[in-house]
Amino acid sequence: MNLKDYIATIPNYPIEGVMFRDVTPLMGNGEAFKEATRQLAAYAKKVGADVICGPESRGFIFGCPVATELGIGFVPVRKPNKLPREVISAEYSLEYGTNKLEMHKDAIKPGQKVVIIDDLLATGGTVEAVIKMVHELGGEVVGCAFIIDLVDLKGREHLKGYDVFALLEYEGE
Repeated sequence: MNLKDYIATIPNYPIEGVMFRDVTPLMGNGEAFKEATRQLAAYAKKVGADVICGPESRGFIFGCPVATELGIGFVPVRKPNKLPREVISAEYSLEYGTNKLEMHKDAIKPGQKVVIIDDLLATGGTVEAVIKMVHELGGEVVGCAFIIDLVDLKGREHLKGYDVFALLEYEGE
């Protein structure tokens, strides 16, 4: 199955000059979604994940079924003021702005092996923020997995020293 068949490209969204890669057609096709989940789960199993961590909101969509398939936990990483208990936070830059993420302070146990899953790797800012929080809590990031790597934005350069896996790669086409 060619998963690229299930990615829509929207030019100039959300701002002029951005080629937005839309994963919702992949999510809307049961077989494509199942295949993407299978491949992400195989990767997480290979690197020895104890827990899956995913940033809001598409990291939830792809991370939760992977955690379920592997029988391990899922840690949500949320936008500010969405989590009900004590949190830690990290700021990050996007390709078109800045933001902040939070995680429960007790979400990762010291020594846990964490795989971070999100829909796409762009500049790497989101995943860098998640890595920072995982380390702050004593976890070990054993991998970062994505549906799409936007290679021309060079997000992998910010993740040197980490194992990075992507199902698909796109340049600014």
